[in-house]
Amino acid sequence: MTSRFTELVVDCHDPERLASFWCAVLDFKVIDRSEGRVEIGSWVPTVEEVRASQMPPTLQFIRVPEGKTAKNRLHLDVSPIDGTTADEVTRLLGLGATTTDVGQGPDRNWVVMADPEGNEFDVLRTLAP
Repeated sequence: MTSRFTELVVDCHDPERLASFWCAVLDFKVIDRSEGRVEIGSWVPTVEEVRASQMPPTLQFIRVPEGKTAKNRLHLDVSPIDGTTADEVTRLLGLGATTTDVGQGPDRNWVVMADPEGNEFDVLRTLAP
């Protein structure tokens, strides 16, 4: 008996806004939505495909009433694929991200950022050729 990692859920105030931001960051699309919930991904999961092999998880944004109060215990790392890390940071700032300090120190080769609702994520080294 095994399980599959199928979704990562993000609590937020505005699921549509965060889904739009992360779709732009990751080149994902909205694959499902209902009242107070938006799911995005790079593919539309089917039970058969998930049972057959590990597939990339989707992201779900769920509306909750409470705000974010502390540093995330879990965060996403993203790696640019067609530009430098600095270029990607600039692009993400244009999409509404901010840079943030979570105690990482100045001598890191990644950049800590936050999405429009303050959820931290890291921009890692570029994977561009």
